[in-house]
Amino acid sequence: MLPSLQQKINRRMHFSKTKHSKFNESGQLSAFYLFSCIWGTFILVSENYISDPTILWRSYPPNLMTFQVKFFYILQLAYWFHAFPELYFQKTKKEDIPRQLVYIGLYLFHIAGAYLLNLNHLGLVLLVPHYFVEFLFHISRLFYFTDEKYQKGFSLWAVLFVLGRLLTLILSVLTVGFGLARAENQKLDFSTGNFNVLGVRIAVLASICITQAFMMWKFINFQLRRWREHSTFQAPTVKKKPTVTKGRSRKGTGLYSVSNERPGVENTKKKNVLALIYNVTKI
Repeated sequence: MLPSLQQKINRRMHFSKTKHSKFNESGQLSAFYLFSCIWGTFILVSENYISDPTILWRSYPPNLMTFQVKFFYILQLAYWFHAFPELYFQKTKKEDIPRQLVYIGLYLFHIAGAYLLNLNHLGLVLLVPHYFVEFLFHISRLFYFTDEKYQKGFSLWAVLFVLGRLLTLILSVLTVGFGLARAENQKLDFSTGNFNVLGVRIAVLASICITQAFMMWKFINFQLRRWREHSTFQAPTVKKKPTVTKGRSRKGTGLYSVSNERPGVENTKKKNVLALIYNVTKI
């Protein structure tokens, strides 16, 4: 149903190849993020992880992983593994492939790490708000492609993106840095799935902090570039007075010609508009 709806909108809006690719990508990801966010929230509520967050470290290592949690992680890994051949079938541009590979690799690294280290509930708690923020971004981009005047969704996404990074760091440090660090059983045991040792805790916190710092760095650079282009676009242009030049006109109709053309100002303005639209659609 979703692909057919996207095709109808594409035919109606007459998107370019770049916008067509971005629109299909946002449509697919927004549906996946929404589904995963609702499913993850249901699991957290049903297992009382929202009412009692201390279970995140008190129940480690879990004696038995429930079927719904295991099935959730299997589907998550399957989706992000399927994203690799999807790059070929979607005919992704060569310059966009490295960015997409990093994007997919980060998901696989953290989801697989949480699953293998039995930090599945912590990973689930961190995935739900992250998926919600990503869903808001892609749904805002869909509205932007249909109406380029729509910008409110991106402003809300920018605020929630920063809050999501702070929430991720707080929950990670609270669970791994304080909760698991004070647990009685801190011996490496593969048979019981206990990985609560100092080296593993440092590696987990380091990977999470580095990833959040990388995401914030990309986010800040993107926002600065947008603000710089927006300020350039809104900068007042100096109007030049019509100049009277003496000499023979190009058409040969008189000795004087009045020049009202302002090619420099008009071209600059057009370039700023095109640059702003191109960078927003390149998100």
